[in-house]
This record gives sequence, structure tokens and C-alpha cells, in this order.
Amino acid sequence: MVSLSLLSLSATFSRSRLHFIPRLSLPSSLSSVRRTTRRNGPPARLSSSWPPPSCPPLDSHSFGSSTSRNSSSSVPCGGAAVADGDDLVVLGIETSCDDTAAAVVRGDGQILSQVVSSQADLLVLYGGVAPKVAEAAHAEAIDQVVEEALSKANLTARDLSAVAVTIGPGLSLCLRVGVRKARNIAGLFCKPIVGVHHMEAHALVARIVQQDLQFPFLALLISGGHNLLILARSLGQYVQLGTTIDDAIGEAYDKTAKWLGLDLRTSGGPAIEKLALEGDAESVKFSTPMKQHKDCNFSYAGLKTQVRLAIESRNINAQIPISSATTQDRSDRADIAASFQRVAVLHLEERCERAIVWAMEMEPSLKYLVVSGGVASNKYVRSRLDQVVKRKSLELVCPPPSLCTDNGVMIAWTGIEHFRMGRFDPPPPADEPEDAMYDLRPRWPLGEEHVKGRSEARSLRTARLHPSLTSIIQESLQKQS
Repeated sequence: MVSLSLLSLSATFSRSRLHFIPRLSLPSSLSSVRRTTRRNGPPARLSSSWPPPSCPPLDSHSFGSSTSRNSSSSVPCGGAAVADGDDLVVLGIETSCDDTAAAVVRGDGQILSQVVSSQADLLVLYGGVAPKVAEAAHAEAIDQVVEEALSKANLTARDLSAVAVTIGPGLSLCLRVGVRKARNIAGLFCKPIVGVHHMEAHALVARIVQQDLQFPFLALLISGGHNLLILARSLGQYVQLGTTIDDAIGEAYDKTAKWLGLDLRTSGGPAIEKLALEGDAESVKFSTPMKQHKDCNFSYAGLKTQVRLAIESRNINAQIPISSATTQDRSDRADIAASFQRVAVLHLEERCERAIVWAMEMEPSLKYLVVSGGVASNKYVRSRLDQVVKRKSLELVCPPPSLCTDNGVMIAWTGIEHFRMGRFDPPPPADEPEDAMYDLRPRWPLGEEHVKGRSEARSLRTARLHPSLTSIIQESLQKQS
């Protein structure tokens, strides 16, 4: 791993949060986005020529000095040349769900800017993510978010080495907004484009803040839509030890918070964590999910049902906000919140303990458990998992909260990691039509499933799944050898 500069994340980068209400890449065998001239036309393959003939020649003041590994003797044109190592400068764009984010990151790990446009008010208004509403909010925010990220970095798009963008997994309507913007910038300024796997980015962002975090490591990725335990053996090579068979822990937190009448403007996780401090975590006897299944998979649908029944039995009215609840009503809600959180996190602990054993059988040199994703911001989650890793003589690595939730930094950094390996696409056409079709990957596995990880209880839909990132990269490497 290239040496990283450990940052004081609270002081050395510019981060801002905007609020709006609406009125890639990999080898050529898996180009992140494909172009068509019409929506119903056949996809057109990206040209393998490098640089594209439409790019003007480089001038003598090009930024950087060396070319990309999978380029020819030339470098991308129209401004800054492809830099090597620490001199890379990459714009990352993230629009996979409900936050519009962009950031500029250097190859040495320095975060030059970070901007996030939150849809928190819309989540409260609609009771969750409404895909079309989220798409409209992304479309309204994306130009300003990207412009501000570049401005705060004191750069223009011409100064970039490449553009990285999330292509999956996520909501197709939302992914499309970010990909369209990234391809517009890359096309206009003749920049390579890197398609990024959202969950891989959550795992790899820890390598910015932990200088000695090298492969292999174990990662627990927990958010509103995902519960994932992976063994990261090398860049792009992941073994899936466990995943959710129904709902993710973040979804369970959000629903519990909603049923308890909590303020969802900061999402359900922080609201539950705060209220749980007032409650008795042993007062409500919820059952730990999947105790009978000795694997590393997760399930939160049953726990959600238990919580809903407990709330109904105490006649808690979610229409009465917690701020207006009586003393007894608030106490009941706090007890449920604390009891739910204890069991929800206990489920994580049990799965992580087993995953560590499995991972160390494959990689005895394992030293780290990375915990990332929005739920990883929860202090109770961190403290409980820290006890787990200490019992196993490992070290817990958690990015700061601003890098746990969806952000552009993780996309830019993952783009940098793959760019160094030559995994990117050449610039798209500058005149790409507005109705171009993109190869988005809303359901895209990260790693290949471990043989022990196939749960008999699994109920996950498998239709329309893309091949995993790991299998795609393995196939590409085999073709190159």
C-alpha cells in the first residue's frame, strides 16, 4: 500500500452540507457505462483507443509526469495529465441513495474538499426514501455540489487526473444522476472515468485514516440497506462471509425510530442511540435473530416484528412525538429503544465472532476488523465490537462518522486505488446525448460467497444480479495472463 498521510479530519479538509428540496472504472471487459444513441438501441462499446481521437493534444504545462498503466505512450488530454502515485487528483461523485455527495482527494490521501447535500427533510416528509423524489433532489443538487467540491479544493475540472463515480449497488434512478454528471465532466475535459462499487468504497475508505491498514482485513459494512461481512484479500478480491437475508440493521433502526415517534431528521440510528441511554436494555426480552443458524448471515425482519408488537402492547402512539410524551410513555419508549439496540448489536457481535474464525482460517495474518457504513457511526456499536476484536487479539478500525455515512471521499479514494492498478475507462464522448443508456448495477454483489456462508434460511432475491466485482476482476486478470 502506498504510504498515506494521516489527516486531522476535523481540520484539514473543507466539508459542507447542503439542503435541497426538489422542484468507471474497471477493465474494458466491464466498462462502467455504455453508450447508446437511442434508448431502445443496442449498447455501443467504448473505444479501446487511447487517448480518444477527439481529445486535443497535451500542452507543455500538463500536470504530472507519467502515464497510466493501461494507456499507450500518451496521457489523457485536455488539461492535467495522468499523475502517478501521490500526485493523482480525483473527483468522487456519490448518488446511490439519498445523499448527493462529491469530494476531491489526492493520491496521498489528502482530502481537498468534501460536500454533501442531505435529503433528511424529504426522508421525514415521505417516511423513507422515495426513489423518484430522491432522483429529483439529486438532479437539483448535483451541479452545485460538484461545483462547490472543486471550488473548495481550489481546482477546476481541467486539473483532475480522473473522475470516479458510484455505479452500484443502489437505486437506479439515483445512480443515473451521478453517472450522467461524471460522464459529462469526463467527456468535456477528456478525463478517464472509474466506476466504483459502493460497498467496496465503504471498506476502502478506512485506508485513508489508518496508515498501516493493509490487506488482508475483515470488514463489517452496516447501513440502511446492507449488512455485509467480507474478507478483503487484496484490492478487488473479496470473499463474502455473510450478508442479510432480509432487512439490514439500519432499516431496523429507522423503522423502530419511526414507530417510537422519534425525530428522523438525523436518521433513526442516532435517535435510537440517544433515547436508549435513558432506558433499561434488559426490560424487554427480545430474541436474538438466527440463533439456530451457525453461519455469518443476518436477519432483522423478525426483530422488527418483535419491536412492533412490544410497542402495540404498551399502546405507544407514534403520532405523539417523543417530545410530547408523558413521563411514563417516554420511559416505555426508552426501554424498547435500549432493548432493541442491545439485541440488534448482539446479533452483529455473534456474527463477527464467527466471521473472525472463518477469516483467520483463510488468512492467519489477519490483524484488523474494519467497521464502516452509516450504522458504524453509532458509539454503542463501536464499543461492543471493540470488545469482540480484543477477545480475538485484533484491532478495530472505524472511519470517522463523516466518512461512515455515504460520501464522495470514499468514492474518490476507491477510484484512486483502482486507477493505480489500471482499472478505468477512457473518457466518454464529449457529445454524449442526454438519453444515453448507462450500465448501472443496482444489485451488484461485492465478493464471491464463502461455501460456509450459504444460509439455509436465505430468502434473498437473486434475480437481475450482476456478477460480483470480484468475479469480474478475476475474469479480466485471467484474460490478461
